[in-house]
Amino acid sequence: MVFSKMIQKIKWVNMVMTIIIVCIVIRLGYSQFIAYQELSLKATESWQRSFPLEASRGKIYDSQHVTLVDNLTTSSLIVVPSQIKDPIHTAYQLAQILECDEKTLLDKIQKKVSVERIQPEGRQLDENKAYSIDRLKLPGVYLVQDTLRYYPFQNYLAQTLGFVGIDNQGLVGLELQYDDYLSGVNGSIHYYMNAKGQNLNIYPADYVYPTSGMDIELTIDTRVQDVVERELNNAYATYDPDSILCLAMDPRNGKILAICSKPDFDPNDYQNADSEIYNRNLPIWKSYEPGSTFKIITFSSALNENLFDMDKDTYYDKGYEIVGGVRIKSWKKGGHGLQTFREVLQNSSNPGFVEIGRRLGKERLYQYIQDFGLTQKTGVDMMGESSGIMFDYDKFNEVEQATVAFGQGISVTPIQLVRAVCACVNGGKLYQPYIVNKIYNSKTHEVVSEKQPKMLKQVIREDTSAKVRDALEGVVTDGGGKNAYIDGYRIGGKTGTAQRAINGTYAGNGYILSFLGVAPIDDPQIVLYLAMDNPKKCVQYGGTTAAPIARKIFMDVLPALGVQKVTQQREKAYVWTDTRTFDVQNYIGKKKSEVKNDQYGFEFLGEGDYVIDQLPRVGEQIEEGQKVKIMLGNQQEIR
Repeated sequence: MVFSKMIQKIKWVNMVMTIIIVCIVIRLGYSQFIAYQELSLKATESWQRSFPLEASRGKIYDSQHVTLVDNLTTSSLIVVPSQIKDPIHTAYQLAQILECDEKTLLDKIQKKVSVERIQPEGRQLDENKAYSIDRLKLPGVYLVQDTLRYYPFQNYLAQTLGFVGIDNQGLVGLELQYDDYLSGVNGSIHYYMNAKGQNLNIYPADYVYPTSGMDIELTIDTRVQDVVERELNNAYATYDPDSILCLAMDPRNGKILAICSKPDFDPNDYQNADSEIYNRNLPIWKSYEPGSTFKIITFSSALNENLFDMDKDTYYDKGYEIVGGVRIKSWKKGGHGLQTFREVLQNSSNPGFVEIGRRLGKERLYQYIQDFGLTQKTGVDMMGESSGIMFDYDKFNEVEQATVAFGQGISVTPIQLVRAVCACVNGGKLYQPYIVNKIYNSKTHEVVSEKQPKMLKQVIREDTSAKVRDALEGVVTDGGGKNAYIDGYRIGGKTGTAQRAINGTYAGNGYILSFLGVAPIDDPQIVLYLAMDNPKKCVQYGGTTAAPIARKIFMDVLPALGVQKVTQQREKAYVWTDTRTFDVQNYIGKKKSEVKNDQYGFEFLGEGDYVIDQLPRVGEQIEEGQKVKIMLGNQQEIR
């Protein structure tokens, strides 16, 4: 009986053991043949360590494919905490090189993470720091490839281009505006390590290559921008204005050819720049009274309504006009007397423009201001654009109507004004201004997006526009813009001298001096606006100070754009106060004794009997009283 029970127990034990063994076999079989991939993946993931690879941002070019924004290859620091054998010593050594707080660094390298990026201290290291870290050969400390945004021309186009942060993300300017296109997709390097931080060589490193961002081509033309930057730097240093700006646009399509303002900053060192400087792109942000440059708009509107014949109809400027009990004076004591309306523009007669505004009437003047786009943003593809300030129609009374007609009591941005004047001279077409021309793949160069000129409306007739161009040329040959006159190039334009408004009240001193130029006037290819806010070391008059700067810009820009000189043009009407200019002859190859001219003098440099070089070059101009620099040498040195 007892024996029988024992046999029965043994059978049950054997059965249970068999079941257990069968379950183990099934489980092993499942693990080996069915769940192998899932378990292997989990193990691999637990061993995997990922080191980031930064993608290069897309580059930014000008219209001539000059690189304006580039990338430099650099190194960044990461650590694998489990591999660091002596955290305190490691933190001490790294802190000495990185010049940062040792405790902060120690906290980072002791984090319970697989991989830790040391930032900002260890991001985008310079060559010396990277070399110093690499030679230490510290366990668990690695340098990975990174990119550093680089602005090769430093302050050049700074407010427009903007800059990126330590993580290569756009913060201001075009870098922010087009960040989605410029940013690439980061990659990584996957290594495999066990729990002790030892490399598992049975698994090869896995690379996920980064994808570079898209490149951008701007409408900016460095042939224009270079000259603008140079002349604004010179003017800023010479006249000490609170600010100075310049905007150049192609009136045929709305392309921005150059944009610049001072003071500026170096985007390579934006951390030390004033936020009020880098956050304010003055040509699109600054709003102020345009002064007499606005008279182009009023004049064009009245011509389009056939309110006068500018050469036959006349106006008598007695020195003032009374409007709503307010006496509006002429800038010239006693007025300009009897004038044609062409002369009203040439002489910039405020009472004359009060009359033009009166003829236009409240409704038409207000409507033209709207049609020229001066009451709303232009919609240019740049961040930070402001809109102008204009009286509400219901508050647009007789006095406001009179003052707005000559550019007072209305506030506009430079880009609003330039776009409007472009419409005045290009046949009457109002275009959408833009600065980004193309976006394309940085590897394949396939164009992803291309901007096309967009005409918004026809503001004035083509024949009206032709008359405006003719009148503006007269301002430069016979009026207040004579200091912008260039022999061989037909220039049109208008000067401006506006009171500064601070918190809605006119400042007691200081003016905004400006010049708005068009060239060549018979076939406009560039509209240029230059303005200085409160210059201290000059005569505060737009025609005296701003126009000569614009002239210098045109003198270099027009030949660079391929604009040919003309053999016939209107002669400049000289008065005794005007500075004459003369074409420089060619003296290269002549003997020193043959260098003579009755119109200008010479300064001889170097030794020798022959002229080997000269400044200014042949065909360029020199002002009365200036000297041509003559470089002397041997006959063999003549180029």
